Amino acid sequence: MKKDEIKRNWYIADASKEALGRVATKVAMCLMGKNKPEYTPHMDMGDFVIVVNAANIKVTGKKLDGKKYYSHSGYPGGIKEKTLGEMLEKNPEDVIFKAVKGMLPKNKIAANMLKRLKVYCDAEHSHEAQQPKEI
Repeated sequence: MKKDEIKRNWYIADASKEALGRVATKVAMCLMGKNKPEYTPHMDMGDFVIVVNAANIKVTGKKLDGKKYYSHSGYPGGIKEKTLGEMLEKNPEDVIFKAVKGMLPKNKIAANMLKRLKVYCDAEHSHEAQQPKEI
């Protein structure tokens, strides 16, 4: 199959209905194209995915305080740490984005897959013209 023969569909996922990992796996599968019968690992066959209600994501257990996200500036002592609760307050889109990014393959194709991921805090999105289907 050639690049111009790939048909990309639009899907929408509501993050408030399921837990973080469950939503992220479904989104990652659609971005990779594993839901299509013509899937091949070396080609980018995935679809566009819209995730809404990212601020209302469900987590189980003590993850709001226990799950930590790290970033490093590159300088000695430059490590920064945020909990899941802090991330959900400031920018809940990043929580879903990072969860999906971790489930994609670690290669050059993953960058193109992530460009097709659209995450929104609330139920409003600007992609009604594409008529997205529910995952």
